Amino acid sequence: MIIKDYKFLPVREEGAEDTEKAVLIGEEEGARNFIMRVFRIIPGGFTPYHKHDWEHEVYILRGEGTVKIAGKEEPIKQRDAAFIPPNIEHQFINTGNEILEFICVIPTRKR
Repeated sequence: MIIKDYKFLPVREEGAEDTEKAVLIGEEEGARNFIMRVFRIIPGGFTPYHKHDWEHEVYILRGEGTVKIAGKEEPIKQRDAAFIPPNIEHQFINTGNEILEFICVIPTRKR
């Protein structure tokens, strides 16, 4: 078993603004199948609009915003869950007045 503290680092990908990410459990901890991360987006901030070969499972911890997926926008709020299929463009946008924070689980790259 591993219990650890974590720290947030800025997301520096092109197209991201006012977004931070922390890896909670990943390959460094010996996770062979999944990586669990948490994101924080300040009001007005967003992740890049991008796509990739893997899926996401997302759980909103606090705040509210929008998930833009394949050009369509859907509202998200605390306690919502979202599934982002592989190879679909997506983006998380904080449209609220407080931090939007969510857990995001992805597969490891070594599968």
